[in-house]
Amino acid sequence: MKPVKVGLLGLGTVGTGVVRIVEGHQEDLHRQTGAAIQIEKILVKDRSKARSVSIDADKVTLDPMDILNNPDIDVVVEVMGGITPTKDYILEALSRGKHVVTANKDLMALHGPEIMKKAEEKGCDVFYEASVAGGIPIIRTLAEGFSSDRITKIMGIVNGTTNYILSKMSQEGAAYADVLKEAQELGYAEADPTSDVEGLDAARKMTILGTLGFNVNVALSDVTVKGISQVTKEDILYGKKLGYEVKLLGIAERTGDSISVSVQPTMVKTTHPLASVGGVFNAVYVYGEAVGETMFYGPGAGEMPTATSIVADLVAVVKNMGLGVNGRRGVAPYKEKKLKTDEEINSKNYILLHVEDKAGVLARITQVFSAHDVSLESVLQHPNPTNPKAEIIIITHDASQANMKKVLKDFESLDVIDKIKSVYRVEG
Repeated sequence: MKPVKVGLLGLGTVGTGVVRIVEGHQEDLHRQTGAAIQIEKILVKDRSKARSVSIDADKVTLDPMDILNNPDIDVVVEVMGGITPTKDYILEALSRGKHVVTANKDLMALHGPEIMKKAEEKGCDVFYEASVAGGIPIIRTLAEGFSSDRITKIMGIVNGTTNYILSKMSQEGAAYADVLKEAQELGYAEADPTSDVEGLDAARKMTILGTLGFNVNVALSDVTVKGISQVTKEDILYGKKLGYEVKLLGIAERTGDSISVSVQPTMVKTTHPLASVGGVFNAVYVYGEAVGETMFYGPGAGEMPTATSIVADLVAVVKNMGLGVNGRRGVAPYKEKKLKTDEEINSKNYILLHVEDKAGVLARITQVFSAHDVSLESVLQHPNPTNPKAEIIIITHDASQANMKKVLKDFESLDVIDKIKSVYRVEG
């Protein structure tokens, strides 16, 4: 088989890792694919920038057309990020019959179905393993490992920054603002951490996983999103007392033909494997009708873990070229999208209330739950010397989201409740 030539769009942290692996693992890659893999051209913003890898000057270009118009290039690897002009580059590559490997979660979350449709038309591969959970091969697992099963639920920690913050808050009893500042100093959080801490990054990844797991065109706007900026050390402390850890979970569920996708801080039972996932690590839990429960765990970001996923996709493309089966795996979503209503979304719930410290308060609160058909699993009243109000912690049994909204609306007008401090989903 003739050498396979690659055009690389971007040479930042991850792009550098791709070059290291491709050039350093030539013998292994040749034995796996039956072909030599060569990086032919690399698109950069600045030719004179110092690099941590040695690159031949004639391989570096400022013009994307040197890659997209090059008939010798078989595969385009995109690690430049962003939507514009990246989307145009990828669609142009596909229109010219070039296979694509990308790590771009934003692009695949917003325009994945369009890109997969173009790939299907042109008989090209589009692989995007590195767009979700870094070094964990979750996308390949969903596409291939579960191809004979029907997935009913995907639940996971898919953002390392927020997991680091919540883990430190749990371990040290620290406040959110203090841990966020530390995460920024260590480089785990951006100077503007909004995308991570408000759940937007995780929502994009769950859009990709939901689309792939359920074969439905899940849009980013279909994902209900709540971040961790309102999580307090009291929430984490009270959760631990009740046997829970707080995690930012992405949750995609299917019941019959209806689906729901959300990202939200969640009380996870300490006996559940996701509760023990700490630091910047990611983990994804997948439920299949046949296989039952499985979990995938590993580094969610970083130069080499992410680059490893990209090169694994590159290997898959080259193997398909050898077999003449490119364009067969990337099936565009083919099922009709039907989103669950609030009446169809069910979960347990954790509620922390600040209430008047007097007789009869608990009775009035339980009457509201009863009126909306929400039963209670546990109720704990906890003294807090820093709060003159009484604090009541409630865990419900499974209740519909519609009924919970009615309960919370009634609580807002109940004179004995001073504040609805926290409301979280409960899992495990």
